[in-house]
Amino acid sequence: MVASRSPDNDVRAATITAATRLFAAHGFEGTALQDIADAVGVTKPAVLHHFPSKEHVRQAVLDAILTHWNEALPRLLLAATASHDRFDAVFGETYRFFAADPDRARLIIRETLDRPAAMRKLLRGPVRRWLAAVAEYARAGKENGRHYADVDPEAYVIHILLFIITATASAAVTSTILDDDGRARYERELARIARTSLFPAQPDRSAQRKRKAAR
Repeated sequence: MVASRSPDNDVRAATITAATRLFAAHGFEGTALQDIADAVGVTKPAVLHHFPSKEHVRQAVLDAILTHWNEALPRLLLAATASHDRFDAVFGETYRFFAADPDRARLIIRETLDRPAAMRKLLRGPVRRWLAAVAEYARAGKENGRHYADVDPEAYVIHILLFIITATASAAVTSTILDDDGRARYERELARIARTSLFPAQPDRSAQRKRKAAR
């Protein structure tokens, strides 16, 4: 039998979810603890029972994002052995994580703009560890000739991560510019740009054979 969640756990999880949405929409400074409590449907003291201050709520929101990647990345990098497989696994997981809840992406953008000193500390601390893990994969591919020789692994990872975050944060608006099947086209092109900026194009063997046969 699976144990049911306790009311305390439910309030804590709901607080993190509500705070993610509110911080993303209004910023940390523009969100009051009472706003979070109202969104959860509990009293402000009930929120403070789990989080001594709004700053503790913010930290819990960021920790929830970091925890996901601290758990997911080692699994992804170990499970996929081929270079293309690793790219698809890591890129796909990153995109799905932010696309599933675009408020996560919007929150990171707001935090970066509103609290740059705190975000620099976060990037130089816990975030750097998993960025380095992905960059090491890119570096190994570069050394083995699978990736472009002039790619800067760390800078590539940062740019692609930012690319995904800004794309998912704004997709509900920007993908509507495209016509039929706009969201799918938007996502496919995002993946294509990320992939082709890392992997040199492979010759189309079938096209080459057709051209030779036509001569």
